[in-house]
Amino acid sequence: MPNVLIPLAQGCEELEAVTVIDLLRRAGIGVVSAGLTEGPVRGSRGTVLLPDATLDEILHQEFDMIVLPGGQPGSNNLDADPRIHALLTRMASAGKYTCAICAAPLVLANAGLLHGKRATSFPGVLDKMNLPDVELRTDAVVKDGKVITSRGPGTAMDFALMLIEELAGKVKRDEVEAGLVRKE
Repeated sequence: MPNVLIPLAQGCEELEAVTVIDLLRRAGIGVVSAGLTEGPVRGSRGTVLLPDATLDEILHQEFDMIVLPGGQPGSNNLDADPRIHALLTRMASAGKYTCAICAAPLVLANAGLLHGKRATSFPGVLDKMNLPDVELRTDAVVKDGKVITSRGPGTAMDFALMLIEELAGKVKRDEVEAGLVRKE
C-alpha cells in the first residue's frame, strides 16, 4: 500500500488538507498527517486539526509521496522549515512524488524542484517569483513527472483524485470518485 506524508503547518488551508487526507484514505492509501510542532494545528480559517504525529517523529520513515497543503501563513511556515526542504529534496532524489496545492508550490520552487517543469499555483503565487525556467499554467491540476501541483481550495478534490490515480490507478480513482457522487 502506498504511504503519503501530509505536513500540517499553522495557518494551512484546512479544506485542502482535509480533502486530500480524506480522499486518499477512501482509496485505501496510507496517510500520515504530521504537525511541524506538537499539538493541534489551527488552519487559516480557524479550524483546528489534530495531526497523527509530529514531523520529528516521522522524519526517517519512507513515503511514496509528500503533499503540501497551501493557505497562508501555512505555506510560508512550511517554506521556513528546513526539515521540509530536506524531505522534499530527499524524496525527489529518490524518485518519489512531491506535490503541492494553492500557495504551497512556492515551497517546491524554493526547494529547487520546479526547474524545467510545468506547474500551477494559487493565482499570483508563482507568478510573483522569478522562475524563468518554469512553465506556469492555469490548469486545475498540473502533473510533470513526479511533481503535481494544483490551484487552490476549489481544485482540492480534482487534485486528490489525481494523486489517487497516480498511486493506486484509474480504477481506484474512478471507484472513489463514484462514491463522492460528483457526476451522474
